[in-house]
Amino acid sequence: MDFDRELDAIASYMKSGGKAVALTGAGISVDSGIPDFRSEGGLWARFDPMEYATIDAFRRDPKRVWEMVFELEETVLNARPNEAHYALAELEKRGLLEAVITQNIDGLHQLAGSREVIEFHGSAARLVCLRCESRVPAKEIARCPPEPPICRCGGIYKPDIVFFGEAIPPAAVAAASYWASHCRLMLIIGTSALVSPASEIPVAALGAGALLVEANLGPTPLSALCAHRIEGSAVTTLPALVAAL
Repeated sequence: MDFDRELDAIASYMKSGGKAVALTGAGISVDSGIPDFRSEGGLWARFDPMEYATIDAFRRDPKRVWEMVFELEETVLNARPNEAHYALAELEKRGLLEAVITQNIDGLHQLAGSREVIEFHGSAARLVCLRCESRVPAKEIARCPPEPPICRCGGIYKPDIVFFGEAIPPAAVAAASYWASHCRLMLIIGTSALVSPASEIPVAALGAGALLVEANLGPTPLSALCAHRIEGSAVTTLPALVAAL
C-alpha cells in the first residue's frame, strides 16, 4: 500500500463530488486518552462485560454496575478531542463530509465541532431514568459513589448508552440507514468491525453504491470490501487526508 497514493485517490474522489459519511469506532479516541474497551488494560480487562455491561446485570444490581460506570465516566467525560476529531469537523465545514456515525459514547466529535453526529450506541454525557425514562445531562446530577444516582421519581439513573441486551435507539438506526444509502463514500475509521449491527452499516453503503475507504491500524473483516485503505492511527491518517484535499 502506498500511503500518499491512496490519500491522493481518496482526495480526488471527494473533490469530484464524492461526499462522504464517516463511521468511527474506539480507535479514533485512543489518542484522547480513552482506551479501547477490548484492548489490554481496557475496561473489559477489569470488568467482565457479561457481568457489568448487560441491561439484565444493571437491573439486577445497579450499584455493582455503577462501580464500572463511575470509572468509565471519569475517563470519558474528562477527555478532549484530538487531531482526528478536528479533521472530521473540518471536512464537514468544507462541505465534503455529510455526517459522522459513531459507535463511541464520548461526545468528542461534537466537542471538536462536528454538527451532524449519529450516536449509534448512545452518550455517556446523558443519564436516563429506568422508571420514568426522563433524560438529563450527566453533569447536572450529583454523585455520591458508590451509590447510583437517583431520579426525582425514585428511579435509578443509567447512562444513556446501549448496554448489551438493549436495542439500538430507533432514531439512530434510521439516521444511519439514511446516510448509508445516500453517501457516495464511507470512511471507516478506528473500528474493528466486529460489533453488529454497526458493522453492517458499511455493507449497506456498499450495496447502495458507495465507495468504502478504511483508515485503521490494521486489516479488519471489512478490509476486503474497501476500495482504498490507509494504515495508521487516526491522528495521522485523517489530518493527512485533510492536507491532501
